[in-house]
Amino acid sequence: MAGIDGKMYSNMVISAANALENQKEDINNLNVFPVPDGDTGSNMSMTIGVVRDRAESLPDKLSDCAAQISRMMLMAARGNSGVILSLFFKGMAKALDACDEADSVSLAQAFKSGVESAYGAVMNPAEGTILTVMRVSAEKGLEKAEGEFKNDPAGLMSYMLDVATKTLEETPEMLPVLKSANVVDAGGSGFVAILNGMRAALYNNGVVSAAPAKPQTAASADFAAIDASDITFGYCTECIVEKEAGLCSKERIDGLKRTLSEMGDSMVFAEDDEIIKLHIHTNEPGIVLSLAQVFGALLTVKVENMRRQHTALISKAAEPEEKTSEADMKDYGFVSVAAGDGICAAFTDMGCDRMVIGGQTMNPSLEDIITAVDAVPARCVFILPNNGNVYLAASQAAKEIENKKVIVLPTKTVPQGIASLYAFDPEASAEDNERAMNDAIGTVKSFSMTYAVHDSTADGMDIREGQSLGLYNGKVRYHADSDEECLKLMLPDMTSACAVTLFYGEDADAARAEKLGAIIEETLPMADVTVISGGQPVYKYIISAE
Repeated sequence: MAGIDGKMYSNMVISAANALENQKEDINNLNVFPVPDGDTGSNMSMTIGVVRDRAESLPDKLSDCAAQISRMMLMAARGNSGVILSLFFKGMAKALDACDEADSVSLAQAFKSGVESAYGAVMNPAEGTILTVMRVSAEKGLEKAEGEFKNDPAGLMSYMLDVATKTLEETPEMLPVLKSANVVDAGGSGFVAILNGMRAALYNNGVVSAAPAKPQTAASADFAAIDASDITFGYCTECIVEKEAGLCSKERIDGLKRTLSEMGDSMVFAEDDEIIKLHIHTNEPGIVLSLAQVFGALLTVKVENMRRQHTALISKAAEPEEKTSEADMKDYGFVSVAAGDGICAAFTDMGCDRMVIGGQTMNPSLEDIITAVDAVPARCVFILPNNGNVYLAASQAAKEIENKKVIVLPTKTVPQGIASLYAFDPEASAEDNERAMNDAIGTVKSFSMTYAVHDSTADGMDIREGQSLGLYNGKVRYHADSDEECLKLMLPDMTSACAVTLFYGEDADAARAEKLGAIIEETLPMADVTVISGGQPVYKYIISAE
């Protein structure tokens, strides 16, 4: 066959996107652990699917087409698997930059360049992942490109597909966790689907999507759709109290928390030996501040009328956005990734300028993160990914931003993100803040609770579908037949905690959450325990212990 031109290359990528879309649920189900967050197939599909959705804009020249596809995929990349995939195509575009058409050798060299680009994004690549499947197929393809398949790009692609399929089947022997779960690597499976789609297009039999889907974008609140009368508690009230000796016994503080909890919602109550930090949405800010003042002097106070803020936000949304002048830029800003109204409120109340809605099962794209950072009027912006599968996308997004300093903190959980914000000092340098915030990440223990979506055997645990699953710093560590039993298994790992915060999610109710909070208080009598409506999906409970 003739060489691969821009039109054929775009057909190959579109066919690959369709093949991946058709198999994404099967790929999602290859998730090693039984938690309900398998999203590898979805992330890869949304990353490459943007090419299908914008196919009409692709140029005919191969080098230009490859470059534009690379840029599209990079901006749409979601999750670790999506970022790795986008960087593979970025490396391919780099190798095809000087090509009007690609022959077998050019195609094999493009694959090699793609592998190098993808490997460059991963600090400690493990064998048995998508990277292995990519690398072996590219290496074997390069060996055959100048010989058996010299003038046969379609034949070469078929050969690389066979190599990739065989390598994928061997991934359980490379990664014990895959062998234990009796599955192949999900990302590698997605890459095999992509090669299958590309091969089909080269034989003029491109894969057709069974259910075309537009890539999701991060949610943006429609303030005009909310009636100001629907805001139950109108005043966002915050204060910091300097504790006065003799007035702050545990019994008195517990009494204050109980009283305040009946006066509003979205309450966040934190304390140490010297101060109390309080946030609450209420209709009686004066009474709240008076109650807080009983325990010591008020160091800071902030009361904001949320109904007026709501009206202002509607007006602002209707106006064309004005670019912030250099004189109006502040030194520091924050972008945080999280889901759930209560959790997002906690981050916002601690100073986050922009929230990107996302996390497990809904990883934001690079474009979502870049848009949020661009909207922050600050010279230096800290990004808090708060999820291990968002960190790589955040890091790549930071590389795309040139007009401000961007620092990505390695927060892999919501508690780590909140802890890092507590350590921020507006008077310190960016470097000192980064160091202090990274140190703070290590001081908090992160627990979460969900349910098993299928039977599994991993790390010596025989887990049954429907059981309550407990995670410690993102790893499945506990399982039991009820949430209460699972929590009791977690508690020995919280014994050193002075403060415990339990965020309950959209699938949990307040009464059950309070019951779990009481179990924590009974077991850890010296710890300050706070129960907050987080509203997060997937995980019924997220628990911070520090």
